[in-house]
Amino acid sequence: MGRAVSEAAPDAIVHQLTGLSGGVDLRHQERDMAPTNRLRTEGTDHLLSAGRAVGIRRFVAQSFLVGTYERTGDAVKSEDDPLDPNPPVPMRTTLDALRYLENAVAGAEWTDGIVLRYGAFYGPGTSFATRPDGEMTEMIRKRRLPVVGGGRGVWSFTHVDDAAGATVAALEHGRRGTYNVVDDEPATVSEWLPALAAAVGAKRPRRVPRWVGRLLAGEGATMMMTEARGASNSKAKRELDWHPRHPSWRRGFATALG
Repeated sequence: MGRAVSEAAPDAIVHQLTGLSGGVDLRHQERDMAPTNRLRTEGTDHLLSAGRAVGIRRFVAQSFLVGTYERTGDAVKSEDDPLDPNPPVPMRTTLDALRYLENAVAGAEWTDGIVLRYGAFYGPGTSFATRPDGEMTEMIRKRRLPVVGGGRGVWSFTHVDDAAGATVAALEHGRRGTYNVVDDEPATVSEWLPALAAAVGAKRPRRVPRWVGRLLAGEGATMMMTEARGASNSKAKRELDWHPRHPSWRRGFATALG
């Protein structure tokens, strides 16, 4: 890695590495997230070390926010709010890896370290996609993704084009720190899941009690359906000079997935 960065001699490094191309089994999150968590810890260390050696001016890294904020207080969180101090067991290793990455990048005083906390991706090449069918979209078509409990978990979404736009903006704007990169409309699962089903021409999703959700998908996925918090994008708009081209998942689902 040191040789590769030295030969490229970049002004900045953008760290978007994950190991998620094979999807994630919600009942085995720790297993399936292990390669990505290693990239977010060891991989981040290697990239930072290589970047410091060549004197990069900026380091931009990917983080994630759906189900990661503390599950108390307001339904919509800002970057000043803490991450969940006691996540469900299947998500603890992932939260630890995200904390490690964010602290390492935003705490690198020798460069401007920018952490972008993306919401749930939708659009081409994501699990919320149609051509070819994304994993989540296919589950919705087969009515295998129910609304758990009251569906009160709040999600924030990010179209992949907006994620790319924010990443480019972060190369030129913003101070060291974290930024929520999401659309303007956080929504409960009970709102967005039926709308997504309609957008892909599927029947309305079933509803199941929370205990059934835990049996089917585990405590981590159940938490995200019932307790997750959404996020505000005000800081990213203000400091990164970024504005989403897809400001609402409602219209975004219809145009990207319909």
